Amino acid sequence: MTQARLLGGRYQVGELLGYGGMAEVHRGRDLRLGRDVAIKMLRPDLARDNTFQMRFRREAQNAAALNHPAIVAVYDTGEERAPTGETLPYIVMEFVSGRTLKEVLTAEGRLMPRRALEISADVCAALEFSHRHGIIHRDIKPGNVMLTQNGQVKVMDFGIARALASGATTMTQTSAVIGTAQYLSPEQARGEAVDARSDVYAAGCVLFELLCGHPPFVGDSPVAVAYQHVREEPKAPSESNRDVSPDLDAIVLKALSKNPINRYQSAGEMRADLLRAAAGRPVLATPVLREDETLAMPTGNRSGGNRNVARVGDARRRRTSGWLLAALSALGVLAVVALTAGLILANQPKKVDVPSVVGLTQAKATEAIVGRELKVAVGEPILNGQCTKGQVTQQDPAGGKLEIGDAVTIRICDGAVQKKVPGVLGLPRAAIDTTMKNAGFTAVFVEEDSDKPKDTGLSSTPAEGTNADEGSVITVKISKGNMGDLPSVVGKSEEEARTLLQAAGFNNIKTTKGEATDTPGTVLSQSPNGNQKRKFTETITLVLSQPQVTPSESPSPSP
Repeated sequence: MTQARLLGGRYQVGELLGYGGMAEVHRGRDLRLGRDVAIKMLRPDLARDNTFQMRFRREAQNAAALNHPAIVAVYDTGEERAPTGETLPYIVMEFVSGRTLKEVLTAEGRLMPRRALEISADVCAALEFSHRHGIIHRDIKPGNVMLTQNGQVKVMDFGIARALASGATTMTQTSAVIGTAQYLSPEQARGEAVDARSDVYAAGCVLFELLCGHPPFVGDSPVAVAYQHVREEPKAPSESNRDVSPDLDAIVLKALSKNPINRYQSAGEMRADLLRAAAGRPVLATPVLREDETLAMPTGNRSGGNRNVARVGDARRRRTSGWLLAALSALGVLAVVALTAGLILANQPKKVDVPSVVGLTQAKATEAIVGRELKVAVGEPILNGQCTKGQVTQQDPAGGKLEIGDAVTIRICDGAVQKKVPGVLGLPRAAIDTTMKNAGFTAVFVEEDSDKPKDTGLSSTPAEGTNADEGSVITVKISKGNMGDLPSVVGKSEEEARTLLQAAGFNNIKTTKGEATDTPGTVLSQSPNGNQKRKFTETITLVLSQPQVTPSESPSPSP
C-alpha cells in the first residue's frame, strides 16, 4: 500500500479535488489539529517558472491577510522539494464542503432573483472587506465562489490579486490579459490600470449570470468577448428572465457601466443596493438611457417668410378699431389685476403647526399629519438596532409651521441589518472572537463541561447560519476541557488500576475494603463505572478484595 504524502511533517495529502491554470487542490488532513483541510500546490510543470512562483506566493500573502467569514481562510503555507529538485510551494486552506457557483449554475440553470441577490450581497461583502485591506481580486467569477452545504458564500482564489498600494494594477503581462474573458471589466480588457470598481464590474457579470443562466457577453473566442465588454452595451437581465424586477435591472446595468465613474464606487455601495432590493425597498441605482432610448426635442418653424396678411376695411375704420381694441385690452388687464389682488388678499396661505410624530407608528404618524391638512412623505428607512422597529425615528421638519398641503417627511425604523452567525465548532477562543467581530457581532463566552480541548467552541446562541441583528451579542459555549474517558479497571490490581486512572487524568482515587477472595488487592468494583465520560476532579472509589482468613485449629482436650 502506497504511503500518503506528508507536507511539513503534519499535512497529509489526499484525493485531488480540482485543478486550475497553475495549481492543483487536494483534500488533506492536518494531523496535528485533527481537522480536514484543502491543500493547494503549484503544478510541478510550472515550478521552474519564476512568474508562477511569484503569483502563487502572492496569493498566499493576500489571502492570509484576509480573515472574513465569506473568504476561504488560509491556515498555513510552506514549500516542499520535488524529486526533480524544483521548489513546490503550497497553501493550506480551510476545507469547504460544497459546490462552486459554476457547478450550481450547471446543475440548476439560472437562480431565483431572491437567491441571486443574497449570494451577490455576500460576494460584495467579501470584496468590500478585501478592498478595505487594499487588495483587489481581479478574477471574480462563478468558479471562484463556493456555496457551503448550509448556503454560506466563500470567495476563493486570490491567485492574480494585487495590492492597491503596489502600483502594479495593470492587467497586462507579456502582452496577455490576465483574468477570465466573460468577467473582464472594459479597463481590464484594454490593459489599463484597475481598481476596486473592476471587481464591482465582475460582480455585476456574476449577478447577470445568476439571473439569466449565461454571462452578459458570449463569443467564439476570448478576444471576441473582450471586444464586447469594451464596445457593446449589455442587455437588461429582464429580457432573458421576466422574473427580474426593474430595480434589479438597474443594479446590474449600473454595475456593468463601461465607465468606472458610472458604476458603484465600492462593493459596499453595490451590497447596500442589493440588500434594499432584497427587502423590497427602492434602490439608488437608476437605469442609464442608451442612445436609442433618447428622443430629439421637436423644434418649431421659425421662418418668417411667405406670410399672407389680410387687410380689411379702410384706414379710418382700422384706426377706430385699433383704439377700441386698446381700450378693451386695458380694461381687461385692470380687471385681471384687480381680481388677482382680491384673491391674494382673500386667500392668504394658512399655516398650521407641524405635529411631533417621532416614536409613533407609521399609521398613527400619518393620521396626526393628515389631521393637520399636511401631506406625508416616507423617506428611506433607518437601519439601526438602537431604534424600535416600525416606529418613526426622524421627521423633517421636526416642528414649526407649514402651509396647508405641504409635506412632512418621516423615516421609519427598520431594525438592525441582518447578518448570518458564523460557525464556532472546534475553533479556539481567540479565533471565535475575531470571527464574530469581522461578522459584526460581539461574542460572550460561557464555559461548559466537555471533553473537547479547553477553550474550543461547542455551539452558539443564536445558532450558526441563522440571521441576527448586526452588533448583537452572540453567546458562545466553549469547553472547559475538564472531562475525559473514565477507564474500566475492574479485575485489575490496585497498582495497575491507579496507573490507568492517572494516565487518563483521574488523580482523585479512594479505596475501600471489599469481600475476601483468593486474589486479594484486586478491584472488585468501581464508582462511577468505567467506559463513560466523567470530570477529572471526580473521586473514583475502588472496592478492593481482601485476603481470606484461615481459621486456627483449637487444641484437643486432654483425657
